[in-house]
Amino acid sequence: CHTADRPDAIPLAGGRPLETPFGTFYAPNLTPDGATGLGGWTDADLGRALREGIAPDGSYYYPAFPYPAYTGISDADVAAIGAYLRTRKPVRQATPEHDLPWYLRSRLVMFGWNLLNFSPGRFVPDAARSAGWNRGAYLVRHLGHCGECHTPRNALGALDASRELAGSPDGPDGGKIPDITQDPDSGIGRWSADEIVMFLEYGVLPDGDFAGSSMSDVISDNTAQLTPEDRQAIATYLKSLGPALLP
Repeated sequence: CHTADRPDAIPLAGGRPLETPFGTFYAPNLTPDGATGLGGWTDADLGRALREGIAPDGSYYYPAFPYPAYTGISDADVAAIGAYLRTRKPVRQATPEHDLPWYLRSRLVMFGWNLLNFSPGRFVPDAARSAGWNRGAYLVRHLGHCGECHTPRNALGALDASRELAGSPDGPDGGKIPDITQDPDSGIGRWSADEIVMFLEYGVLPDGDFAGSSMSDVISDNTAQLTPEDRQAIATYLKSLGPALLP
């Protein structure tokens, strides 16, 4: 998301557009540049941005930045993300202004949106579940923010928690995002855990086809880089989900 979609793009320097029903958002520069990136940010600044949706200057982020999912991230992972980003080469590259309708141009509107739709809080493991299930839930719901694309949204753009991962007709850039619940017809209920693991590592579908569109980037840049244990944990969590509820 934070690397522009062109051959000469500098990784994490921002500028990639995200087209949504609410306008076009541009991902910011995550390099440690002091003027246009995250230079000078502390772990506290990063944690507040990730988990509360609030910038160091006190302004609100729009939920195109998935802070409603990242709110569950642990302190250790916030610190690890910050440590990694500080190792990147600083790149002076300003981010274009978001192209939004008039009623969303003031970030103050997000104060009201958050009151209605956002409940901050860290991930709490379920003591009745296995360590693998809890790791998978943490990765899917929070660190991997899978629901940001795979869960349908209401009229205000908030995720419909009752239909977690049931697919969305209005995914990034207008694409339809598939159901990944255990529905045997619309979802992945016929997939085995091993087939889910294979898909996350290599992008291979059970029928031998390969993932396309933006999911191919998610796999190559993210899920393929996970440990085998983390991919197995994701499969364990996904296999525990019931079928999608009807809209």
